[in-house]
Amino acid sequence: MAITVLGVICIILGILAMLAPGFTGLSIMLFLGVLLLIGGIVRIIWAFKAHSLGKWLLKLLIGGLTLICGILLINRPILASGVITIILTAYFLLDGIVELIAGIKVGVGSGGGWLLFGGIISILLAIILWKQFPISGIWILGILLGIKLFFMGLIMVAAGSALRLKT
Repeated sequence: MAITVLGVICIILGILAMLAPGFTGLSIMLFLGVLLLIGGIVRIIWAFKAHSLGKWLLKLLIGGLTLICGILLINRPILASGVITIILTAYFLLDGIVELIAGIKVGVGSGGGWLLFGGIISILLAIILWKQFPISGIWILGILLGIKLFFMGLIMVAAGSALRLKT
């Protein structure tokens, strides 16, 4: 039951992301920037608890780098989206491969068909993203995330239905 509810939530979030792709993409960049900014500050504070100069310097440098990355993401979200687009392309490709393998192992009758379908969709998204780079901007991140969330939700709803049938 819980997996079905989570699946429905993913479907709704996916639709919302596709309806406002620019907002979603910009939000992703800004959210990551804020997380890195906070993480950098925490790491810098943590550096002062080091017991040796070498550890202090290393922790301070890592904290400073994390802080700078957060500031760059917040100040240059479109530039950062190019980097994130490359990472997202790799994610979709790897996720698609894993879903295909899982779908083959599970079998079509036990929800594996949805895994195969989701894997194909993920690989197609990776190809589309790679072919459109660097023209694809922040909006493509919102659309692709929305599509992925939508299909992930469908897979979760199908898995929840299959689990209910087995019990």
